[in-house]
Amino acid sequence: MADAASQVLLGSGLTILSQPLMYVKVLIQVGYEPLPPTIGRNIFGRQVCQLPGLFSYAQHIASIDGKRGLFTGLTPRLCSGVLGTVVHGKVLQHYQECDKVEETGSGNVQKELSSSFDRVIKETTREMMARSAATLITHPFHVITLRSMVQFIGRESKYCGLCDSIVTIYREEGILGFFAGLIPRLLGDIISLWLCNSLAYLVNTYALDSGVSTMNEMKSYSQAVTGFFASMLTYPFVLVSNLMAVNNCGLAGGSPPYSPIYTSWIDCWCMLQKEGNMSRGNSLFFRKVPFGKTYCCDLRMLI
Repeated sequence: MADAASQVLLGSGLTILSQPLMYVKVLIQVGYEPLPPTIGRNIFGRQVCQLPGLFSYAQHIASIDGKRGLFTGLTPRLCSGVLGTVVHGKVLQHYQECDKVEETGSGNVQKELSSSFDRVIKETTREMMARSAATLITHPFHVITLRSMVQFIGRESKYCGLCDSIVTIYREEGILGFFAGLIPRLLGDIISLWLCNSLAYLVNTYALDSGVSTMNEMKSYSQAVTGFFASMLTYPFVLVSNLMAVNNCGLAGGSPPYSPIYTSWIDCWCMLQKEGNMSRGNSLFFRKVPFGKTYCCDLRMLI
């Protein structure tokens, strides 16, 4: 119980700290660019025309809604985080209790030594079930969070309170409205998890020397690195999920010109791929001007 409470408190703290970052990221994902490009430098020190980054974007939001406005959508996101942590822990606890029953009378050392990959599959499957259950239950709060952020674009007040937002979605879209964008989000989580654990297993088993004294530390690093690469590869699923959650919901940010009306998440995927926008919002600092976009940027300053 103490571990669960500490996880909830830690998760809530991280959620509060990262709220402005997510707010900016979501607005960029839907294509909202209120600030013109500026002359900056890339990682190689070369002058380039680039879009404003996280801090400039956050300052723009604060200049309109104040610093408190940077935490728009925090309440439903906190609810999602707390509920997700509890559900995730309950599912894993159920599996652990099942293991205790199965462990009675089974203790074959040879089986334990030869089933390292089977153990990875077993643990990954259980983690997948726990995450999927948490995502399924908390997705309605995720949808409300996204819509309350995106309404900044059109200066609407349609999704302000948690209860009012629930009533609005149910009245206009029914139960299915609470699960807009769920399928790509689930697929992204599942693929990312399996990629991360599979790559980590391969690296730890075949690339790292088991005789190294810092073996456990190296394994933890490999898990973090493979997790980073897996999240990068599955980012398009996150983008598509967020766009579908706000698409055609009665907000300016979910309608043209910021976003076309998509018939399905596959249609959204294909259109983003065709436009070359599958990584939109992935970077919050070195943001290049998208191909095909026209801005008033004095390129003579680059010479």
